[in-house]
Amino acid sequence: MLSPVASVSPLSTVPLGAGDLIDRAIRFYRKYFTTLFLIAAPPVVAGTLFSVGWLLLARTIFFTGEGYDPFESGAFAAFTFVGGLAIWFTQTVATLVVMGGASRNFVRHLLHGEPITFADTYRNAWSRFSGLMVASAIIVVVLSLIGSVVFFVGAFVWLFIIGLLSLLFVSLPSAMGVVGVIAAIGAVVTIFLAFCFIACRFAYVPQVMLVEDEGVFSSIGRSINLANGTWLRFAALLAFTMVATYSALAVLYIPLLWYAWFAGIDFGPMAETVSPAWYEVASQLIWQASLIVLSPVWMIGLCLLYVDQRVRLEGYDIELMAARRLGEIPDVPDQYLNPLQPALGAKAEPRGVPATPQQSSPGMTTLGLK
Repeated sequence: MLSPVASVSPLSTVPLGAGDLIDRAIRFYRKYFTTLFLIAAPPVVAGTLFSVGWLLLARTIFFTGEGYDPFESGAFAAFTFVGGLAIWFTQTVATLVVMGGASRNFVRHLLHGEPITFADTYRNAWSRFSGLMVASAIIVVVLSLIGSVVFFVGAFVWLFIIGLLSLLFVSLPSAMGVVGVIAAIGAVVTIFLAFCFIACRFAYVPQVMLVEDEGVFSSIGRSINLANGTWLRFAALLAFTMVATYSALAVLYIPLLWYAWFAGIDFGPMAETVSPAWYEVASQLIWQASLIVLSPVWMIGLCLLYVDQRVRLEGYDIELMAARRLGEIPDVPDQYLNPLQPALGAKAEPRGVPATPQQSSPGMTTLGLK
């Protein structure tokens, strides 16, 4: 559990660059590792159990005889792929739901020094569970389709460029190799940045739903408007998370691959044997272990980016300073339209530590807080 702090954290009021964003996410994660690990654990642990169970069920169904059967191997691969895809989708949606629940707790910690707890995070998520499920499912489906389209379009353009270069450098094979590598790197970077440019528009939907108490589709619209100018920082955060994840996988997978190689397992494309159950189960456990350790970094980074963007666009620092120096700020009457969103929506407050009381008049609130 995080300890309350006496004053508003500077994390909530200082505009962050890409490097600052990653640095503060890592420092926050290292300081409060246990709480964040426990918050991220349930969806990943459930996904791990279902993945391992599905894998063992597939082996029981399809590998009933002795020897290698191409039909059994193909059916096993199709069965595990479909099940793995369904489990991945469910686990990703559940992770986004938890991220939404954590975002309100996290923002209240930044603004008021309230503790971040496992109970408050999941209480927040449960208070908007159905909406978060729908919004998270929409995000996963839309980004999966967008990612597939961007990948295939980028791959087609890259192959077209490689074809043109092969005609230009037909007499210089060594130069063709160097230019081809440069073109491949450029294609990967371009595809990644194009995906991030689109994906960042949906990055703040869970946060908006829980922090600002918006509906599903209004949260999507709000996230799209809020994401203007954040795609490079979003890309930096995503790139860092991916590199950290695959680095952790490499550290754990390499010893496993060495042991499997010494045990005589054939991983070649023409292998006529199926990998043993212990190897496939170990692979699943390693992949899920990397997710459970590193997913809090992604959650913290997106929450920091969300708060930072509201500081830049809506003057959180000025609003907080005015509230602390001038006292309570009255709500805008219902007949008027407030162009700015409150720091926190008035609904779905957690039962955690209350904010520090200030002298106020009845019926008046600060930053939309009750």
